[in-house]
Amino acid sequence: MSEQVLDEWAIALQQKKSELEACQKEQQVSSCLKCEKLLSCELRETYVKAVYDSMNKGTGGGFEF
Repeated sequence: MSEQVLDEWAIALQQKKSELEACQKEQQVSSCLKCEKLLSCELRETYVKAVYDSMNKGTGGGFEF
């Protein structure tokens, strides 16, 4: 695997992903979609925000898909 330099947004994303995976393991689910706390989960919300921030490098704005 090649070595890459991580920016602050990629580091934050990795941290949130680890937290989310730990929660899924604790809740014994393979996906947040299978969790009863899905719609009120702050951890998942912060993970989604970290994904968006890593995509736009914190510049804000919308996304066009």
